[in-house]
Amino acid sequence: HGAPFYVLGPLVTDIAPGYDHIGCAIGGAVAAAAGADFLCYVTPAEHLRLPTVEDVREGVIAARIAGHAADIVKGVPGAFEQDVAMAKARAQLDWEAQIKLSIDPEKARRYRLEGGVSKGRACTMCGEYCAIKVYQRARQRKFFGEGEE
Repeated sequence: HGAPFYVLGPLVTDIAPGYDHIGCAIGGAVAAAAGADFLCYVTPAEHLRLPTVEDVREGVIAARIAGHAADIVKGVPGAFEQDVAMAKARAQLDWEAQIKLSIDPEKARRYRLEGGVSKGRACTMCGEYCAIKVYQRARQRKFFGEGEE
């Protein structure tokens, strides 16, 4: 009939009160990849209480992530390129580019600042064991020869 198809959810599991926005994003990504035209957000407060402004924000972001994932699957122009740009920024440890390219720059910046900055350009998660830094050192050794860093 040509009418747009709208889904509320679909919620893929009922065992995650407080995380229904994640269950809904999973279902929404699958539904949109299969052809759903519109996704509805669900908040973490779904089935528990009235949502706060922050709950709504989290739900909308989860739905945006689901939509973006579906756009990649469907080959929507520009969707995959966004992820490639992020992958390049990560490979270069370019934090400003990563924050700018993120779906929620405010949260990305806040988390980066709250975690402090480790020695060097890596994040505080892996420190000296950062896969990117290890890879860069290995490439440098291969290019310049053993011990010439």
